[in-house]
Amino acid sequence: MTRILATLALCAAPVLAGAADTPTTWDSIAGSLYGTRPLQDGTSMIAIDAPYRSENDSRTQIAARIAAPAGLRIGRVTLVLDENPMPVSADFALNDPQERFFFDVTMRVNGPTPVHVVAETTDGRLFVAETFVKTSGQGACAAPPGTDPDAALATLGEMILSVAAPGTQASAMDRLATLGDHQRRLDVDISHPSHSGMQMDQISLLFIPMRYVSDVAIDLDGQDYVDMTGSISLSENPRVALSVPGAAQMVDVTMTDTDGTVSSAALSLSGY
Repeated sequence: MTRILATLALCAAPVLAGAADTPTTWDSIAGSLYGTRPLQDGTSMIAIDAPYRSENDSRTQIAARIAAPAGLRIGRVTLVLDENPMPVSADFALNDPQERFFFDVTMRVNGPTPVHVVAETTDGRLFVAETFVKTSGQGACAAPPGTDPDAALATLGEMILSVAAPGTQASAMDRLATLGDHQRRLDVDISHPSHSGMQMDQISLLFIPMRYVSDVAIDLDGQDYVDMTGSISLSENPRVALSVPGAAQMVDVTMTDTDGTVSSAALSLSGY
């Protein structure tokens, strides 16, 4: 998947307005990812939560809830920000397929863009839903880092894990839905500068080399649960939140970045 992300970073060229049959950026991305495989309308099973206009282009929360059709399970979920320099922005490969899955990730949104979420079920069917996010024109992927690079390196890779306790971070309706699904929300806060390769050092005026979170592997009770492939679209110090089965007792998270740095953190869930 990492190779696909790098390839698609080069193919997200702007689409000129024209005839109705002019291919869009999404057409190019979908063709590169899925070839001729059909993409079915997923609006009845995928609910995307994204702002109409981003208040902070460099740290925009984009979330989605996915429910598989009856009798099926979700094996993979992909978040695409069509007009970002690296449009395939986060990919969740579920090693333990689920009937329902939720994610909420802090992203850089480089400019106004369609947002697509694609869910793949374990029988190979693809479902897609779409929304649109407007921005304030900050050019988030090239915006200067919010922290001193040396200070950021000192804590790079540190992670804080937490589980949303009853009554926090959720409405009454969300809490009831979560109880019904026997799931909980896991938050993974990662200390990482997420350099996009497009940012300029304000002192030297040289571009800061690309370095971002390339993989977040989450194990539950010693078994693989989900691997998230990241991109330069992840915000500085990203937060990755997702649903985990309510029966899980122990979570282990391993973060790997593009420079080969590996860090890990663990949390007992038995107290929740």
